[in-house]
Amino acid sequence: MFGLPYTDTVVVLGALVLGVTSGVLGTFAVLRQRSLVGDAVAHSTLPGVCVAFLVAGVKDVPGLLVGAAAAGLVAALLMVGIERTGRIKPDTAIGVVLSGFFSLGVVLLTHIASTADADQAGLENYLFGQAAGLLETDVVVMAVLGGTALLVVGVLRRALTTTLFDSSYAGSIGLPVRALEVLMTGLLVVAVVIGVRVVGAILMVAMLVVPTVVARQLADRFTWVLPIAGVVGAVVGITGSLLATRAALPTGPVIVLVGFSIAMLAVLLAPGRGVLWRASRLATRRRRVRRDAVLVSPDAPVRSLADRLARTSLRRDGLLDDDGLTAAGRRAAEELADRRALWSAWLEHGALVDLPDAREPDPTDLRGSLGDDAVAQLRLLSAGGRRG
Repeated sequence: MFGLPYTDTVVVLGALVLGVTSGVLGTFAVLRQRSLVGDAVAHSTLPGVCVAFLVAGVKDVPGLLVGAAAAGLVAALLMVGIERTGRIKPDTAIGVVLSGFFSLGVVLLTHIASTADADQAGLENYLFGQAAGLLETDVVVMAVLGGTALLVVGVLRRALTTTLFDSSYAGSIGLPVRALEVLMTGLLVVAVVIGVRVVGAILMVAMLVVPTVVARQLADRFTWVLPIAGVVGAVVGITGSLLATRAALPTGPVIVLVGFSIAMLAVLLAPGRGVLWRASRLATRRRRVRRDAVLVSPDAPVRSLADRLARTSLRRDGLLDDDGLTAAGRRAAEELADRRALWSAWLEHGALVDLPDAREPDPTDLRGSLGDDAVAQLRLLSAGGRRG
């Protein structure tokens, strides 16, 4: 289907399933400020894998995943239980459970490695991930688990969203808040179980966090964050797996590096939210303030390079010449004075203005943001205030 060798195709499909599932399910953990819970759950799957191998005696993938899921769920519930004692902070509970379960997993893994059982070879891949070892049946199991979890999210989306953002309100309307919180934790465990074969327990937290970070930079509404996170996860998984197979590099770390790169680009360049976007907007605002200062006081001395640049900009726009403000510059100064007077009137009389809906006033364009009728009311109120 992809024009790739069979092994590479299986890896790409596994990474695709992982990306979509972890992107959507990880959103609930990130927005609940429980990102490190996902990290702890991922590390806690290691003893579950080891115990499942010791019980079954064979390296059966479905059985090992069941052990990983059981250990992850126990660890998650244990963290919640420790938090609710009221004596230990959440980060402390996460640290205790993560270190305890992971240490147990390392001890069990070392014990198994010391035995003469040849079937134990490869168990350490659940720690670091080995996507190249995926089989078609493994991808099918991952797809069934992920599809079931996504179906649950689709069916219970409204209840999960209400509980996620306002658990008190959810309880007041009769939603089973405690059960829904446990369900969200269970969905997180499903995402981790799907990912440990591909990226490993150590790096799995990145696949839970990165898609939501990118989606949150691009969207404000939760109904958009969920699908965007799924798409981002899919792009990260497919791109990382293809790069890894082409360069003969470990798949898990490459996928995480691709996700990290995309997250950094989103943080820097996302429209309206990105660091560089905000910096550019702030610089534009500062330039406008300096231009306005020159329009108000064209004869003021030039004290800095910023003042010189502002004057150069006004000259380029035909608002300033060697004799001072041009005719266009004087009109611009009058418009600026009018805007400032309107803003002062809004600050003083804005509460008395009858607006048809909730609107956010823009100090640089009050007429455009509030409308002509609101501006007319402001002028009347301001004139009445001056007469009084």
